[in-house]
Amino acid sequence: MDEEADVQIQNFHDHQLGGSGVFMQRVLIKCINCALLILIVIGIPAITRIEFHGLDLGSAPKLHLLLFCTLGLALGLNILAATFLVKNKKDRLVCWEWAAIFGILLFAYCAFVFGYFNFDWLKNFLLRLQSDL
Repeated sequence: MDEEADVQIQNFHDHQLGGSGVFMQRVLIKCINCALLILIVIGIPAITRIEFHGLDLGSAPKLHLLLFCTLGLALGLNILAATFLVKNKKDRLVCWEWAAIFGILLFAYCAFVFGYFNFDWLKNFLLRLQSDL
């Protein structure tokens, strides 16, 4: 019974109000993974691409190596965190979700690089759409 508010708090447990640390850990996990995703999608292609007077001088093998390594590192760190470091069940689930995201991206990138799927159909569709307009 709260004497000041004259209200009875039902089903109150001590751990219910102490959940801000758990919430902050979940926010930290999401922020770190979003930063990694931005680094992988935007940062690495930007730093490996060098353009000089309209000529693309970037190194494709360096780009592939950096993308493979960072996607694998992000996948491994999320699996490590979900398995050993994070104790809360919901936070572990968030780590496993991010691991799945990075795993799918790694699989898709490997399939694209090794030629298992391509986007020629999209290129043809866009060229046809441009010629019709």
